[in-house]
Amino acid sequence: MIDETVEQIQEMQTHSSSVVAVRATRALEELLEREFATVEEYTRALERNGSVLRRANPSHASLQNAVREVVDDVSDADHDSVEEAKQYTRDKIDAVVSRVESGKELAAENAADLLEDGATLLTHDYSSTVLEALEQATDAGKSFEVYVTEARPRFIGRKTARALADLDGVETTLITDSAHGVYLEECDRVVVGMDCIVEDTLYNRVGTFPLASTAARLDVPVTVLGSASKIVSEGFVFENEFRPGSEVMPEPAEGFAVENPNYDATPIELLESVVTDEGRQTF
Repeated sequence: MIDETVEQIQEMQTHSSSVVAVRATRALEELLEREFATVEEYTRALERNGSVLRRANPSHASLQNAVREVVDDVSDADHDSVEEAKQYTRDKIDAVVSRVESGKELAAENAADLLEDGATLLTHDYSSTVLEALEQATDAGKSFEVYVTEARPRFIGRKTARALADLDGVETTLITDSAHGVYLEECDRVVVGMDCIVEDTLYNRVGTFPLASTAARLDVPVTVLGSASKIVSEGFVFENEFRPGSEVMPEPAEGFAVENPNYDATPIELLESVVTDEGRQTF
C-alpha cells in the first residue's frame, strides 16, 4: 500500500495538498498490520516508510508536517510493547488527519465570513478551500461574480470553473492566465489557495506571483486561504517541481529548451491577508 500511495501522490497533480497529506498519513496504517519483534524494529520501519512518503512530494508542506508529526511523536514516546506503539500510532494518525481535514473546513468558514455579498472575485488554479468558502458563502445567501484563470499548461482552472458553475449565486467566467491584468480592475478581491507559506514566502501554483504583483499595482487585495498546517516557520525547505516540457508543447523542441515549473514564489508583502482555521492575519 505504501509503494502504491507513493505512486498515487506523485500522480495527484490536480488534488489539493490537504487531500495528499491525508492520503500519505493514512498510508502509514499499513504498518499496523505487519508483525514486528520489538518496538525498535517497528519504529525503524515507521521512520523509513515515513521518509519514503515524504520524498514522494517534497514540495507539499502539509504532507511533510503530517507524516513527520506522526513518525516523530511515535518515535519519541516510550512504549512498553509493539502493540502499545501501534495503538499510539493509530490514535496519532486519526488526530493528525482530523486536524488537517477540519483545518480546511474552518479556514473556508472564516473566509466565507470575509467575502462580501455581490463582490467580484478572481481566483487562480484549483483550491478546494476556496471552493468550499464560496459554497458556504452562497449557502448563506451571498452572490458573486468570479473570474477563473485557466492555470496553464494543464488548465487546472477549468476544473474550478466547472465546480463554480454548479453553485447557485456564482456567475463564473474562465479567462486565460495572461488576461488577469485586463479583468483585475473589475475585481474587489483576489482569492487563492496555497501550497504552503515558508517564512515570508507563499509557494503556490505558477502564475500566482505575477497575479499578486499586478493586483498590488492595481490596489486589489489578495487573500490566501488554507489550513494553518501549511504555514511553516522552520524545518522545511521548499523544493519546486518541474513538470515535463511536453505539457507546454507536445511536439519535440528543436534547438531550444522548454521549462515547466509547477510553483512560483510570492513575497507575502504582496498579500493583504491570509485566512486559516486559526483566523485572519493581515499584512
